[in-house]
This record gives sequence, structure tokens and C-alpha cells, in this order.
Amino acid sequence: MSDSPGAWYASLPPISKFWFTACGGCTVGYHCSLIDPRALMLSWTIVRRKFQPWRVVTNFFFLGKFSLGFAMRMVMIAQYAVSLEKQSFTGASATADFLTFLLFGVALLTPLELVVPSLAQAFYGDSLIFMCLYLWSRENPRARVSLMGVVRVGAFYFPWAMLAMTVLMGGDPVPDFLGIVAGHTYYFFTRLYPLRYGCRSFIRTPKFVRAIADYVNARNGVANAASNAVTPPRARYFYGRGNRLGGD
Repeated sequence: MSDSPGAWYASLPPISKFWFTACGGCTVGYHCSLIDPRALMLSWTIVRRKFQPWRVVTNFFFLGKFSLGFAMRMVMIAQYAVSLEKQSFTGASATADFLTFLLFGVALLTPLELVVPSLAQAFYGDSLIFMCLYLWSRENPRARVSLMGVVRVGAFYFPWAMLAMTVLMGGDPVPDFLGIVAGHTYYFFTRLYPLRYGCRSFIRTPKFVRAIADYVNARNGVANAASNAVTPPRARYFYGRGNRLGGD
């Protein structure tokens, strides 16, 4: 356990740290009247007509105003995205592979407005978080997780339990469901299909993503991303104890 919040924050892997900081910063900026969420949301009409391509990325950074839901989403990034980046994506290209995973989610979610307008969202941050949660649940299927400190469920079913809780709290389950679908799509093409047919993953890390990851690692003083390595992800299943959502 880190000795202080500052030490804990400094220990975060680079991609998750950036995402966590951006989400927190956008909500703080909103409450300080420094950021207008309408300038961050995804609208392909605005992207095309006003040439504002940053919306394809910035919509993933706004998780709403300060609330219990916002706090839960931030905790999920801090636990499950960080766990994936540190443990599930391993080897010298760990940072690049994790970034490719997130970019796959971006590429799968953002075109929904053009393909299935009824499912389109202005902000896909919740969906990307659930994508991380889903993959974590498949990488750690036998872990036990406490849901709000009340009910303990197997990690394998945890994404669905969280979706059910969203419904019970009166929230919109569509973003959560989209994240689960995106997570399963990635898991299928990188884990299930290659394992079944003995082939390589269909999703490869592009060279430009490796270049970005090398730059990020250099800026963060990471000489070799392999320092996160434990065992290759396809052969690794962690059967340890789950962490309580929002706990220490």
C-alpha cells in the first residue's frame, strides 16, 4: 500500500494515470466553470462541419459532475484499468498493447452515431471503463469482489452485477452494456479465437502506437515497460482475492 495519496498517484502506470487525471480534471474544470462539456462531447456532425476532431478523444474524459456515480467510475479506473496495465499487459510492449486496447474501444464505440444512431452517446467514458472492467473480469475469473460492501460476487459476473446496479439506481444501462460488448469483442479476438484455432491475435499493436508508448515511457522515466511483466496474459489467470469497489 502506498504511504500517501501522492505516492499512490506517482505509482500509477502512465496511460491509466493520464486517463484518471484527465477525467478528474474535466469534472473539476466543469465545476469551476472553466470547461464546457458541450465542447468535449462527441458529435460527428460538429466534427465534420466545424472540424473539431478532438471530440473523438475528449468525450472519453468527462464522467459527469461530482456524484456517487462519478466517484465509482474514478475508483474503477484506479482499480481495474490500472490492474490491466500493470498485470495483464506484459512484456516490453506492455504500455503500447494497453494503449492499443483502449484505442480499439475508441474505434468500436465512436462510430455508433453513424451506424446505430439509437445507441449513440455524447460521452463514452463509462463505456470505456466498463470495457476495462469486462476484460479484468475475464483475466481474473475466480476473484471475489464485494459490490458496495454488501454482496460478494465472482469477478466473472461482476460487470453484469454493476450493470444491474446502474439500473436499480435509475441510471442508463446502455453505456455500461456497450462497454461490455466492446470488452467481449476485444477478448474474443485476442484470447478466445486464437486459443481455439491456435493462431495469432487479430488485433496487433501498430507501429505508431509503439512510438507513442515509447515517448510516454520516456517522459515518465520508464526505461523498459517489461518491468510490469509477470507472465504472458494468455497463460495467466490470477485467482487471488478481489478488491472491494471503493475500498482501500
